[in-house]
Amino acid sequence: MTQMDVARLNSFLEEAFPQVAPDFTVRAVTEDGVEVVLLPREAHLRPGGTVSGPTLFALADVAVYLAILARIGPVALAVTTNASIDFLRKPEAATDLVAQARLLKLGKRLAVGDVLIVPEQGGPPLARASLTYSIPPKTA
Repeated sequence: MTQMDVARLNSFLEEAFPQVAPDFTVRAVTEDGVEVVLLPREAHLRPGGTVSGPTLFALADVAVYLAILARIGPVALAVTTNASIDFLRKPEAATDLVAQARLLKLGKRLAVGDVLIVPEQGGPPLARASLTYSIPPKTA
């Protein structure tokens, strides 16, 4: 069951994380996750005309976080407890990136998600990540 739609997730990012909100845009809330788009700019690049690894990791991390919030509502204190990422191909600097995140498990205290990062215009995956989040207990 979805608690937050595209507009609410984007608004939450702007309010709770104004430092990163301009970089990420939720494009879709799916049955089991979200799609988040990153439009790379100069700050995301490394020498050689490619999007940096930390930028790809941030995209994957934000995508799973938003997939969780789409289901449980605006819980700002959900935090990453484990992450693994495989960098598969070099993302070109002029390529918009799409993170396709899906939740594999959503429990009361832990959530596990997978992310596939692909170029906007299509093509093979650029990175794959798996993340686990800790969800804080509900307060009365």
